[in-house]
Amino acid sequence: MQKMECPCGYIYDPAEGDYENNVPPGTAFADLPDNWVCPKCGAEKEYFYPVD
Repeated sequence: MQKMECPCGYIYDPAEGDYENNVPPGTAFADLPDNWVCPKCGAEKEYFYPVD
């Protein structure tokens, strides 16, 4: 699954999920809730871009 990076530098890794926001490991970025935001800076999903 594709990792996605926020302009602030936070990287969403689907293998890890987002424990603090109750997103379990294995959750693809596309499957995150529409209201999910970057846990570091609060940016919305539309600002994230794919990383290797």
